[in-house]
Amino acid sequence: MAASGRFSPLQSAYRKHHSTETALLKIMDDLYRIIDDRRSAVLVGLDLSAAFDTIEHEILIERLESVFGVTGSACEWLKSYLKGREQFVVAGGERSATTRCMFGVPQGSVLGPFLFSVYVSPISELIASHGVQYHQYADDTQLYVAVKSDSDIKKLEQCTIAVRDWFTTNGMLLNPDKSEALLIARKTNAEKFAGGVGVCVAGSDITFAVQLKSLGVTLDQNLSFDQHVGNIVKSSNYNIRSLRHIRPMLDKTVANTIACSIVSTRLDYCNALLYNTSAKNIQRLQSSKHPGASSSRYKET
Repeated sequence: MAASGRFSPLQSAYRKHHSTETALLKIMDDLYRIIDDRRSAVLVGLDLSAAFDTIEHEILIERLESVFGVTGSACEWLKSYLKGREQFVVAGGERSATTRCMFGVPQGSVLGPFLFSVYVSPISELIASHGVQYHQYADDTQLYVAVKSDSDIKKLEQCTIAVRDWFTTNGMLLNPDKSEALLIARKTNAEKFAGGVGVCVAGSDITFAVQLKSLGVTLDQNLSFDQHVGNIVKSSNYNIRSLRHIRPMLDKTVANTIACSIVSTRLDYCNALLYNTSAKNIQRLQSSKHPGASSSRYKET
């Protein structure tokens, strides 16, 4: 099947050269532009329930045919792939009854994520029609707007209602109560929101959070990444301390390799976002807790 160009350019999941890091870099670039323009921004992270498991096959097939132009043998092959699936659960040696899978796509398969992207592709045009900026990564959707007046907040709130209705129409469930909202602003601008403590997301009042976790990265109101760096350091130290319990059974080379693999994955994840963070944060990451500087500790244990 050739690409039809119907996929949203702002859906980063399951695409070559698109990752959580590139998705977050796009969001951060937009937010920095808003802040540099001396405006504030409101970022909302939407929460969906079991998104892959609620896809309706008939809607998906209709979308493949009418939007993506998949017809003939290719369409019949996809129908046979989706329909007739069965599942059961085995626990403690006992097996449940076999149940026909009437909804959903296999999340761990090759085609499952691709078909999910097809299914949710129309949502991008809906969000854009409200003048709201957004980015998607699989079922993770971020909405954000530059805020100059109450009308901008209203625009965002109306967009969340439209998104909720679209998901409902397409058999999916948006959890507004589990969604998160973050006010991003300079200190002087943040004071202007003293009377506004949150935003209405799909009919539910959501209080502005102190921080918001997006695709594994913790964002704060000032985009300082102080809390994110703190989480990295805390997690790295925890794993290094855990490693000490088995240190006597490992030689120095193996111990250092394990320590570096445990910590480096955390240091490397989305580290492009830390560009221009404070010298204090860089120092925290390069402190004596860094595995390279911890080898002396392994010698002593």
